[in-house]
Amino acid sequence: MSQSSKEVIDQGRFSMGVVITTYNSPLWLEKVLTGYECQTDGYFETIIADDGSDDETRALIDQFRARGKLNIRHVWHEDKGFRKTEILNKAIKETDVDYLIFTDGDCIPRADFIAVHRQNARPDTFLSGGYLKLTMPVSQQISQDDIEQQRPFDRSWLLAQGQPKNHKLWKLVKSETLARWLNRLTPAKASWNGMNSSTWRDALLRVNGFDERMQYGGLDRELGERLWNLGFQSQRVRYQAICLHLDHKRGYSKPEIWARNNAIRADVRESGRSWTPYGIVPAQEQDG
Repeated sequence: MSQSSKEVIDQGRFSMGVVITTYNSPLWLEKVLTGYECQTDGYFETIIADDGSDDETRALIDQFRARGKLNIRHVWHEDKGFRKTEILNKAIKETDVDYLIFTDGDCIPRADFIAVHRQNARPDTFLSGGYLKLTMPVSQQISQDDIEQQRPFDRSWLLAQGQPKNHKLWKLVKSETLARWLNRLTPAKASWNGMNSSTWRDALLRVNGFDERMQYGGLDRELGERLWNLGFQSQRVRYQAICLHLDHKRGYSKPEIWARNNAIRADVRESGRSWTPYGIVPAQEQDG
């Protein structure tokens, strides 16, 4: 890396985007987009990777565009079942920012979420964050005003709404020093987590993006494993980059899909390959 490139990274002078996946969940997406309107670092593109939602979601996105607080790119394809990896690859192709954060349309970011990812971005590294999962009653109670005032990121407020009291509430720590200490102590592996991870767009192109054979169950981890094979390090920001996971049903988890996904991941680990032939550049174009 040249000295000038290092200075650009050290000073945070690179373009960023946040890729938010969604599918027919406008009530949750509204809360999430409100969270991005509240960011202390407002210099980012909002890329909504939409796996085939209907017009209700499109109308909501148009409302947020009209509010003028977010620079929104809506990347959509037709609903043909669970095709998250395909819409993610399409989102990667359609933006030209330097650095991408990946999250979901049911994860409300704390106001410093973008800033934390920018401040911790490093060469040849991806950042691994987590989330605090909320109960359904608490998820439903959170209003736009609550998000604008950052109330849901206060442990006392959540407990008053009925969120269970347990060790997971430590994820809402506000002290930067304590957060870094907890990141070092946590036994959680610094893997690629689809609801809260980030890296350089160029690196994603070098591994050919997400493997489009992968469906629900480990599809995010597989990308991280190929980035490791590329020589990347991973860094925890589990207690720094904070988001709240709104509850929802999971009707798309099937044992046979998990088995197939696990076989793909096992091949990645055993072969040491970083490139997937089933990614951004289709196999027929590679042959050509």
